[in-house]
Parts: sequence; structure tokens; C-alpha cells
Amino acid sequence: MPVSCLQIDAFAERPYSGNPAAVCLLEGERDARWMQAVAEEMNLSETAFVCPGRDGFELRWFTPAVEVDLCGHATLAAAHALWSEARLPGDAEIRFQTRSGLLTAARNGKLIELDFPATSPAASDLDEAEVRSLGDALGVLPKRVDRSAFDLLVEVGTDREVREARPDFRRLGELDCRGVIVTSTSDDPRFDFVSRFFAPGVGVNEDPVTGSAHCCLGPYWGERLGKREMTGFQASSRGGVVRVRVSGDRVILGGHAVTIFRGELTEAAAD
Repeated sequence: MPVSCLQIDAFAERPYSGNPAAVCLLEGERDARWMQAVAEEMNLSETAFVCPGRDGFELRWFTPAVEVDLCGHATLAAAHALWSEARLPGDAEIRFQTRSGLLTAARNGKLIELDFPATSPAASDLDEAEVRSLGDALGVLPKRVDRSAFDLLVEVGTDREVREARPDFRRLGELDCRGVIVTSTSDDPRFDFVSRFFAPGVGVNEDPVTGSAHCCLGPYWGERLGKREMTGFQASSRGGVVRVRVSGDRVILGGHAVTIFRGELTEAAAD
């Protein structure tokens, strides 16, 4: 049976911005090897696979290389797909069962809000030589290096330094982490902080907008800025805005989404 598939720009208010994700709407469970092959064919930073379950929907995320434990932009895209394709009422909360536990999505006006686990960082165990090496690999001068459940977080001194980082993806791909977040406070008064995210070790050199990184950035900057609600800008070439609200051990991520195209995998591709 053909499989419905959409490409959606997440954390975007207009087409061709934010972070594109493929969303496959399944009628039943599928083999992980098939899902990985589809994600490799899509060749986007993430492909989401959504399947009806006993308590909402089962949701899995794949890069072109591996399955991952948490992905924000593909979850936002999956929620947008379910509502826009009338798989459930537009005002219904969506419950996703995932490798990171229960995640929910709900509408707040035109905004889609995701309830995710916070991944508050702590000081990394890197010594001075390793910090210098990491800075060289990123093309930045680290002020501080922390580690979250998934990533290294590198704070630098200026907005400009974040934007002008020129990473060595080969060296970053050798690190013992999912990816590296580079961040600073923002020069733009519309935003509290800026960031970029590099994850060559899982097949994504630079991710355009990374919701799951904001599960770390939210608690990190919330503590330093004395705020619970913030707006982050991910300064990739496409760019994207992420609204962040820290609530205890949870982070609420808010953003928009735009459908770029819809179609279906042929019967041969769906087998």
C-alpha cells in the first residue's frame, strides 16, 4: 500500500526557511531497516515516521545515517502533518510515544507548542587542551563548555563569533557526543540568544534549526538571563526562530510550520 509522505519546513513562517523534515504517515508498524532506507533516500536532516498507537501515535526519527532519540523540528512537522491532513481534529492535543518518552503537541493560536524534556547541561569533563582543540575544530574561542544528555554546548563571546564559525566537520565527527551547540547572547533585540548546531557524527553537518538543542539552550540561558520565556534564533543559512518556555524539568518549544509538498511512496518503495 502506498505511504503518504510530506515535506514540511519547521520553525518557519514562510517556505524555504527553517528546517525541512519529511513526515511519513504510516498505517501500521514498519521495519527499522526500511525506515532508515527511506530516510537515506529523503536525504534531509530528519525523517519522521508516525504510526497510530494505543495512546496517541508512535513517533520515530531518522537522519540519513542513524535513528535518534529526540528531534524537535521533525516532531513539530509531524504534528503539523497530522492536523493539516485531517488525521485528527485541529484543536486536539497530540500524544507522541517516543524513545524519549511521552511528548505532546498542542496549538496556541497559530503557534505549535511541543512539551519536551529539559536536557539541562552541566560542566563538561574536557581539560584545557581538549577545550582548545574543540575551539580550533569549531573556529571559535570557547568561554565555557558544558555537556547535556546528547551534546556539547560551547558558549562564545559574541553573536558574530557564532555566525562566523567555520567548523571542521571531520574533527567534530570524531567527538563522543551527538553534536555541538555553539551559542551566545544575541545582538538583535528580538532574540535572547543565538546558536548553531553541528552533528556530523550522525550524518548532519549543520542542522538548520534544532528543536532538541533548545531543550538544553532554554535551561542554560534561562539561568544566566533570569528568564523563563525566551526567543532563540538559530543562525544557519536558512535560519529559524524557536520560542522557549522553561517549566521545571520540561521545556515548551514553540514554532510555525509550512507544508512544501505532499505525495506518496509508491507500492514498490513502500514494500
